[in-house]
Amino acid sequence: MSILRLAISCPLRSLFDYLPPAELTAEALNGLQPGVRVKVDFGRRQLQGWLIEVAAESAVPATSLRAAQAVVDTTPLLSPGVLQLCRWAADYYQHPLGEVLEAAFPPGLRQAQSHQPPGQPGWRLSQRGKGLPEGALQRSPRQAEALALLQNADELATSTLRANGISAGILRQLEQKGLAERCLLAPGHALITPQPGLPLNGEQAQALQGILAHYGQFHCSLLEGITGSGKTEVYLQLIDHCLAKGQQALVLIPEIGLTPQTLARFTERFGSGIAVLHSGLNDTERYAAWEAARTGAASIVVGTRSAIFSSLLRPGLIIVDEEHDGSFKQQDGFRYSARDLAVKRGQLEGATVVLGSATPALETLHNALQGRYGHHRLTRRAGAGELPALRAIDVRREALQGGLSGALRDAIESTLQAGQQVLLFLNRRGYAPALQCHDCGWIAQCTACDTRMTVHRRQRRLRCHHCSAHVRLPQACPACHSTRLLTNGLGTEQTEDVLRSTFGAWPIHRVDSDSMQGKGAMQALVAEVQQGAPCILLGTQMLTKGHHFPGVNLVAVIDADALLFSADFRGEERMAQLLTQVAGRSGRAGDAGEVLVQTHYPDHPLMLAMLTESYAEQARRLLQVRQEHGMPPHGRLILLRTDSPATETGEQFLGAVRQQAEPGLLPGCRLIGPLPSPLQRRANKFRNQLLAMAPDVRRAQQLARLLVHCAEQHPARQGLSWSIDVDPLDLG
Repeated sequence: MSILRLAISCPLRSLFDYLPPAELTAEALNGLQPGVRVKVDFGRRQLQGWLIEVAAESAVPATSLRAAQAVVDTTPLLSPGVLQLCRWAADYYQHPLGEVLEAAFPPGLRQAQSHQPPGQPGWRLSQRGKGLPEGALQRSPRQAEALALLQNADELATSTLRANGISAGILRQLEQKGLAERCLLAPGHALITPQPGLPLNGEQAQALQGILAHYGQFHCSLLEGITGSGKTEVYLQLIDHCLAKGQQALVLIPEIGLTPQTLARFTERFGSGIAVLHSGLNDTERYAAWEAARTGAASIVVGTRSAIFSSLLRPGLIIVDEEHDGSFKQQDGFRYSARDLAVKRGQLEGATVVLGSATPALETLHNALQGRYGHHRLTRRAGAGELPALRAIDVRREALQGGLSGALRDAIESTLQAGQQVLLFLNRRGYAPALQCHDCGWIAQCTACDTRMTVHRRQRRLRCHHCSAHVRLPQACPACHSTRLLTNGLGTEQTEDVLRSTFGAWPIHRVDSDSMQGKGAMQALVAEVQQGAPCILLGTQMLTKGHHFPGVNLVAVIDADALLFSADFRGEERMAQLLTQVAGRSGRAGDAGEVLVQTHYPDHPLMLAMLTESYAEQARRLLQVRQEHGMPPHGRLILLRTDSPATETGEQFLGAVRQQAEPGLLPGCRLIGPLPSPLQRRANKFRNQLLAMAPDVRRAQQLARLLVHCAEQHPARQGLSWSIDVDPLDLG
């Protein structure tokens, strides 16, 4: 007896056995390959599954097994490397394999839809049409024109015919007369004609040759280059080499907002043959890009986090730009790190992997310093650019306007007068983080979360930035009915108001998730700013993620103190990365530029380190501190979280898991908790967590499996849900 062992797209961490569909022949059954999609009845629902193996027997009696409805594919749509990657990721991150496999497909193929053959719709002459002489259909000149176009080519894309003025109605008339028929044009490899690369300086050339020395086999390299050092040109010349070998390159970027800038640079160098994959595309666009990558029609694939699962026909090179960025870690559902999976995928497929950053994550830097990764450093800016000078502004006892000190306002004025641009960084959107009654002290709290609501004056709303709840901005205090309501704290809207009243003669652009909502908004802004006219850019960390603003000569951090105090052990690392990235936007076109950092704590050790040490020096010091405390990368973390209607429910569940797991702990492993999460109540659910620590990867994996096993032994009470996060970035 043959059994189909399937991974089903559901939250259960197990495989499921089904009998083959009744209509499946023995020959077809013998030809089934792992990875093909199978449609099944699962409970009362119809779901999609993936074949893992054809087994000879099942632990379930044959009489209790259902037959699968249908085998959807004749051959797997995932490449063998991606199928291996998904199976590895499901085990490493302790996530259901079916949901992991689903993440590797575009939305159009996640519900057992039939796979459309690759190609674009087109038209060709039918046998009858081929027999017509030239000049036929003279009474229908538009039909005759279409017929002539088809006679001069074997087949033409519908888009090409429409570009020549042939409407869909004309084509349907030819079809009805039996003169033309629809077809799908097979995709060909796009013609790549690379333009010559830019001259490399000594460090760039050395890095390029060092990486190429290992090309053709798995090897991972860290390209650590200060901002503006020319990492992208190294990427481009690596891709050029990859394409010359007839292979495909996958480039991961942290944010959708960086796609237009990256795509423009790549298109200028390579022309066509570039597929883009990210969540901002519609389903049709994502399907087409996924298919182009899978069939090899696209030689270069550029995408955000989820693109790591795109199948490639001829994988050769994987690049992760801004590899330190937290956006590469999925924070809910399937909690994977695209950066770490890029390294694993390179290992599975024998591809070269490059991780690039000016501020590498401590985990990546540790691997490079230990010799596991190649390490190539770019220590000076490409071309004429120079590193900016950093200076602290002590704002104690200063009269601030919209968070701006007098010294900063003077610096902004002189920079604009000199025809240059200003970038101001403030990592809080909205007008103010709190609304308070001056008479009774009432503060606007979110009714669903343990947090205050943020004032958004433009929208006349109070918004919770954790659960997205919002209410109308009150005119009076709901507690004492006083109309004396005060805003506390600072947000980008408030600073924008002050800038417009002070520097209204110059363009002012606010860049945050509220102002950059329209499709193409960020692209249009970047294009305008890159024209070089003096202006002020004010924004959150959306501005820090690799954007190139050559006209910016002054960068200022309005409230550096907000970065100083963090309960998370990664707080110092994130502060150093963020301030270094912000500073790197200045002085990229020749002038050294200047970076001003406003603070009430100019003598704080972290502030002094930021002003006097390079990121490389800070990172090495932080690695030493991590080693002393056994924290990543010198140890491994796992977080088991619960969400429940009452905090006691989550605490009891995690306490039971801990009690059962502790006897099975390996030496060096320990459990901490259960404890309330730093933000305990969110969206009307109470959050608790159990933190697990292990000294190395092997023991961390065994510990993760143990925790999941124990959690699955305790039926969750009504309303309680739990999740596991392996290598968490956020302990909140």
